[in-house]
Amino acid sequence: MNTVSSGTADYGLIGHPLEHSFSRVLFNRLFAADGSGRHYANFDMTALDAAALYSLVLLNPKLKGFNVTSPYKEKIMEFLDHTDPLAQAVGAVNTVKIHRRDDGFVKGLTGFNTDVFGFTEAITPLLTDADRHALILGTGGASKAAATALAMLGIESVKVSRSRRDGCITYSDLMPDVMARNTVIVNCTPAGMYPDVESMPPVPVSLLDSRHLCFDMIYNPKETKFLREARARGARTANGAEMLMAQAAKALDIWQNE
Repeated sequence: MNTVSSGTADYGLIGHPLEHSFSRVLFNRLFAADGSGRHYANFDMTALDAAALYSLVLLNPKLKGFNVTSPYKEKIMEFLDHTDPLAQAVGAVNTVKIHRRDDGFVKGLTGFNTDVFGFTEAITPLLTDADRHALILGTGGASKAAATALAMLGIESVKVSRSRRDGCITYSDLMPDVMARNTVIVNCTPAGMYPDVESMPPVPVSLLDSRHLCFDMIYNPKETKFLREARARGARTANGAEMLMAQAAKALDIWQNE
């Protein structure tokens, strides 16, 4: 059953499930610090359709925009009036701005992608000159953003899926030569995310070493099992916390200035 706020939110997050997300805590801490009185709420939606979005904007007349998380970063694009060129190129949206008239009437919804910006900001300081090839674990909206960002950084990437599909390899294809070539590994799947903290993508971690950079978009827990196993083998590791912070700053800029 979809959960909709009582109408006090200025911004929010849609997706399902949401208990793992720190976005609400992060934004509300920022708003408490700046004394603006703004409020960020979670909107847990078990299904996303036009009626759900209509209810969201109707019952929350103060709402100026919202973030979008799994599993709706691609689905949300069906219901937008406009999409930013970058988000269109990525094929996924994680930030939506609501355009309202002075009387609160909704004129339209515009979608943006801040995943590309956030991921780029987080991973760039960690890269070395030797990092020219990457494996992206997962095929959803977050993986599309990672692929776009890596291409912009001059890094060639290939997606890894549990099932064979066009444009992807499978985990069974991760042989020693593939792992040695691809020194950057980015987890864009929910494997290992709270509360399922003992799961991880089926990566052959025995083939990891100090040449590898393992980046997990998950930030709850701070160190996933994937990162723990990678670190134990000498790999450089990073979670999605810095990415989240950069995304939040970009989203606020969009909501306030775009």
